[in-house]
Parts: sequence; C-alpha cells; structure tokens
Amino acid sequence: MSKFAVIETGGKQYKVSAGQKIKIEKLNADSDAKFSFDRVLLRADGDSVEIGTPYLAGAKVEAKVTRQGRERKKIVFKYHSKTRYRKKKGHRQHFTEVEVVKV
Repeated sequence: MSKFAVIETGGKQYKVSAGQKIKIEKLNADSDAKFSFDRVLLRADGDSVEIGTPYLAGAKVEAKVTRQGRERKKIVFKYHSKTRYRKKKGHRQHFTEVEVVKV
C-alpha cells in the first residue's frame, strides 16, 4: 500500500500522493512556486493511518505550482417553454495545476 493523504482546498477534498498532478481551485501563486497545504484531513503510510479531527496538527503536504489556467468553456443555457425565454451564457473556471512533491 502506498503513502497518501487527503487534503482540503477550495472547499473540496482531494486524495493525493507524491508525484501526482491535480487541478484545484485557483491559488494566488506564481508558476514554479512552492506551496504547502496545511489542511490535511487524513494521512496513510502502509498500515498506519492518522485521522484528524477535523485536521491533523502539524501535518503538511508540499506541492509545486506547475501552471495557472482556465477550463474549457461550459455552456449555461436557460429556457422556458412557451414564453420566448432563452438565455445562453458561457463560463470558464480558473484553476491551478499543482504537482505534489512530498506527503
């Protein structure tokens, strides 16, 4: 069994392990900058598992920001039948891609 952790960022939870790349909500950090997540909910290493209440004290997950970007466009279309109501709108969500360095 490998070493992994569950972190919380941007109101979402992610299961991460070293070397993994994930897309998360936008962080105010430059590309190639180091970043550490201190909201660690769970840490597992083989058979030993630590669970926080709600967070583990002193636990950190270190990551490197690889790029900032925007997702592909999502179409938001509102329609009411028989009333000539049609609204078409596009949305592109900002994201930050990080590579986990150390759990």
